[in-house]
Amino acid sequence: MSDLFCAATLVVARHGEAEYEEPDLASDDGGSLTLRGREQSRQLAASLTDRRIAAIWCSDMARAVQTAEIVAAALGLPVRVCPGLREFSVGDLAGQRYADDLFRPVFDGWLAGDLSLGCPGVETGKDVVRRVLAVLSAMADQYRGETALVVSHGGSISLVLPRLASNVRADFAVGKSLGNCATCELAADADGWALRTWADLPLQSLS
Repeated sequence: MSDLFCAATLVVARHGEAEYEEPDLASDDGGSLTLRGREQSRQLAASLTDRRIAAIWCSDMARAVQTAEIVAAALGLPVRVCPGLREFSVGDLAGQRYADDLFRPVFDGWLAGDLSLGCPGVETGKDVVRRVLAVLSAMADQYRGETALVVSHGGSISLVLPRLASNVRADFAVGKSLGNCATCELAADADGWALRTWADLPLQSLS
């Protein structure tokens, strides 16, 4: 990210509720929005109508693309699809029976600061941070003085945003869930990155 004299504001949203072909198995399936997920996406669009959104960039996973397209249709904007915004891969765990603790050792390790960890056979936490940061930095450079929407995924958002922002701890997201179509607001200027809201709430209410 180059020096920014005019702050860029990124509204970073998780995708809407989705369903999957094999919901009981770990996979990198992009999923498809449920009816509820589509309604959540429409509500997200409605919440942004007064924000003068300049652009919409999203992950290339289907559930994020569908969310972005619904918002884009309501706001009259195109969608730019960016593989760098996708969720972390399950790697060699694909096909295993899904359980809450399947990825927990890796993800908890990331949030605790060990970015050398990763699901077997794929990217580490450091790799995830690097690719997401590359996209967010490009957006911050391109939309100085403007507000843009990012549609990504809960894991990537929870890992990366607190590590970028200078005003919160790297483990800020621990215990703070991010619901479908919930948003976080991230500002970028010459002083770096700052997190303004998390899950649609001001930071002061989360301390």
